[in-house]
Amino acid sequence: MNGNLIKVLDEIEKEKGISKDILVEALESALASAYKKNYGANMNNVEIKMCKDTGEIKVFNQKTIVNKVKNPLNEISLDELTVSDKDNYHVGDNILIETTPKEFGRIAAQTAKQVIVQKIREAERNVIYEKYIDKERDIVTGVIQRIEQRNVVIDLGRTEALLLPNEQIRNEEYYKGKRIKIYIIEVRKTSKGPKIFVSRTHPELLKRLFEFEVPEIHEGLVEIKYIAREAGKRTKVAVYSKDDRVDPVGACIGDRGSRIKSIMLELKDEKIDIIRWSDDEKVFIANSLSPAKVILVNLFENDKTATVVVPDQQLSLAIGKEGQNARLAAKLTGWKVDIKSESQYKEENSKSDNNNLEENTSKNK
Repeated sequence: MNGNLIKVLDEIEKEKGISKDILVEALESALASAYKKNYGANMNNVEIKMCKDTGEIKVFNQKTIVNKVKNPLNEISLDELTVSDKDNYHVGDNILIETTPKEFGRIAAQTAKQVIVQKIREAERNVIYEKYIDKERDIVTGVIQRIEQRNVVIDLGRTEALLLPNEQIRNEEYYKGKRIKIYIIEVRKTSKGPKIFVSRTHPELLKRLFEFEVPEIHEGLVEIKYIAREAGKRTKVAVYSKDDRVDPVGACIGDRGSRIKSIMLELKDEKIDIIRWSDDEKVFIANSLSPAKVILVNLFENDKTATVVVPDQQLSLAIGKEGQNARLAAKLTGWKVDIKSESQYKEENSKSDNNNLEENTSKNK
């Protein structure tokens, strides 16, 4: 029976990824509980030792050496010790005495099974927790298993992840069997195992997708500085190249848009604008309003506001549908963006300002 037990532990270690040491420790704990239940032993005085190679199980009681025994469960007389033990121990010392009952194997098998199974479950949950806590703030791929009251439950293989409504891309279709990439935002340890919360709307999901798709980002040549995202609709990504020979915008878009198309497809055709980052705030703000062309940018540091002037025919393009382009530009740059048309700006400002505008206009032609 002991040999079969070792084979079972070896199989569990291989299939479940649970260390054999953890299993043996759990088994020893369960057997100690079984021994106490059946023999009424003091739990603190019982030790179970199991050989990891043979499966041999021995029970030891810790007893105090005394001249005259009053409590046989916890005491042993000096005369009862072996010759070798008498040379090494004295009255008052504690000693481990083997007290393995002949019928203990049967009792252990009957009473310890439930405890062992529970310990194995706990160990397996810990293995899963450790695996996914390392993946927190990273992307994993899963298959939608079911939908419960708008919550999407995703099968990750050995466990499940929960995609809450506020982390779902609006108007994206979720159905059983669909394979999707998700971003792990939190791994929570609970009594029933790890609870994994994921997102399809988090800006970091987009960043990780770019790292997978664009070698220059993965290698560190191109850096994503900022992301402003309205999931499922539109995103602006500010990029910067550490190598003058590498075009950061071109690297992210790819040959004939191959790289960015792959990312957009994964995100329900979410429109993505790649913006060239600049440490010059005026240039960066102008770039952020792409695809609109900017004539002039005036900065007001006190209230972190930027007045941006665009050609009359590009005012609606700069603002975007329902103000989306301007709103994303503000999120991306950290500046409140006030967009004006060229004619509107001329009407509101003095002749000297108009001269400045005309100079900027000629420079941008």
